[in-house]
Amino acid sequence: MQPGDDTSISEFLLLGLSEEPELQPLLFGLFLSMYLITVCGNLLLILAVSSDSHLHTPMYFFLANLSFVDICVTSTTIPKMLLNIQTQSRVITYTGCITQMYFFIIFSGLDIYLLTVMAYDRFAAICHPLHNTVIMNPRLCGLLVLVSWIMNVLHSLLQTSIVLQLSFRREVEITHFFCELNQMIQLACSDTFLNNVVMYLAAVLLGGGPFAGILYSYSKIVSSILGISSAQGKYKAFSTCTSHLSVVSLFYCTALGVYLSSAATQSSHASAVASVMYTVVTPMLNPFIYSLRNGDIKRALKRILGVPVM
Repeated sequence: MQPGDDTSISEFLLLGLSEEPELQPLLFGLFLSMYLITVCGNLLLILAVSSDSHLHTPMYFFLANLSFVDICVTSTTIPKMLLNIQTQSRVITYTGCITQMYFFIIFSGLDIYLLTVMAYDRFAAICHPLHNTVIMNPRLCGLLVLVSWIMNVLHSLLQTSIVLQLSFRREVEITHFFCELNQMIQLACSDTFLNNVVMYLAAVLLGGGPFAGILYSYSKIVSSILGISSAQGKYKAFSTCTSHLSVVSLFYCTALGVYLSSAATQSSHASAVASVMYTVVTPMLNPFIYSLRNGDIKRALKRILGVPVM
């Protein structure tokens, strides 16, 4: 795989979050801990959903898929970062960089789509409770996940294919801890007009569109909740949405903020630090957010861990 000019490039340099030597052991320990917590927490959540028949519902089906995607997002970026810190090398091959970017676009996009689908599921459950099982039938749930995969794979193929046409200097330093699309485009030494158009168009259509869907779903949910007469009923209905709203706030808003503000800021380092929120912190917190106030998940986890269920 070669870039699109006569001068081939074989590798990039990932500068990471800090170039200070004394901070490297701290960063290694911090990100290794977060990665292990992310993988173990999300695997436990997937196991809990798959092993408990009471959790075989659309909400938990989408949650298990979100947990799988969260593992994939962090596994695309963090292991390479840890390896570079451990070996005191910042090198990533051209092929490795393109591959990392390709899979990161897929999985980060899937996060957005799954959060949108989960908002629609909450809309169906609260606004149409009597028809929820008919609306969110297993066939539709599977189709929604399949369409999400197809659209994000095609989107990633498009973005990657036009990046492959770019020319780069012999030595390219990426001020990030992974090969992020916007960074790659900014570092190219050839015309990037098409890349920028496609990237921002995708941000509007594939990012703004789902976000608008989430806002619409929750506007209907709020209207339905306000129409409930009892305070207990309002609380019960709203409590089913709090976990999802927390995750949306952590992941979706941070991700959009990083990408939409990238044209207005000149600080690549600040963008890299902000990216930690939706690439590392949010996937790590998701299992805790969805299990701390969820009695069904707690009971399933206790069964798996051999803890007596009261």
